[in-house]
Amino acid sequence: MSRYFCKIFLLLIFSLLTFCNCAGSRSNVPATVRVKGSDTMLMLNRMWAGEFMQTHPGISIQVEGGGTATGVQALIEGRADICAASRPLHAEEAGALAQRYRTVGFSFLVAKDALSIFLHPQNPVKDLTLKQVKEIFTGKITNWAEVGGLDQEILALIRPHDSGTYLYFKEHILEGAAYTASAQIVPTTADIAAIIARTPNAIGYGGIAYGANVTHARINGIPATPETVRYNLYPYTRYLYLYTVNKPAGAVKEYVDWILSPEGQRVVQSAGYLPLWETFE
Repeated sequence: MSRYFCKIFLLLIFSLLTFCNCAGSRSNVPATVRVKGSDTMLMLNRMWAGEFMQTHPGISIQVEGGGTATGVQALIEGRADICAASRPLHAEEAGALAQRYRTVGFSFLVAKDALSIFLHPQNPVKDLTLKQVKEIFTGKITNWAEVGGLDQEILALIRPHDSGTYLYFKEHILEGAAYTASAQIVPTTADIAAIIARTPNAIGYGGIAYGANVTHARINGIPATPETVRYNLYPYTRYLYLYTVNKPAGAVKEYVDWILSPEGQRVVQSAGYLPLWETFE
């Protein structure tokens, strides 16, 4: 009998050690947080992920762009843990979340941005009014001479329809009017800036952090600078968002908390956006 209980005891010890080894192995596997959405925020999201993973080796952050609408759809379908967005959710998007998850999700303001109007550095036009911007992108103004520039046809570059920036521009700058049919659709903000840098008659738009090789037009005489954006003096100021389906927990909570912390907001400033808090020295 004692030999029997001895075998049982040894078997239990072996099973416990095996379980502990397996649990230990699982704890060494990094948790993965999937972030998808805004191309405007792609550079910032990659910088956040890189900085975060340096100090949090147990968490892997996977970042993809594709546009705000693409990110929202991925969140709804469970293919993303976090959606990065350059605009608030639309009613139908919140409705889709509610229908599937019985919640409209959780939103987080994570940075401040400005929608800048990009011009070629050699374009003599440096200042545009709100009305002129609207009329250029709706096709009422078609030649640079109409706004004090050279006698050249205007080439307007816009983002794809699933871009949050495309929708924000249409709703807030064009006031709901249709884009000109002659506008050329360009996949990303970086691509728009690159094309304008080599095309003197082109005009486009994008986040303030982009466009190092182009001119950022003054709007109604106000330049897009950190100061004018921080104090809402620049007309095209906006916020950037992160969305989750449920209240963040685990690795997602740790990541969102870090983004909103002074460390995460310093990355916002380094990327050329405006942090939510006062400027860091």
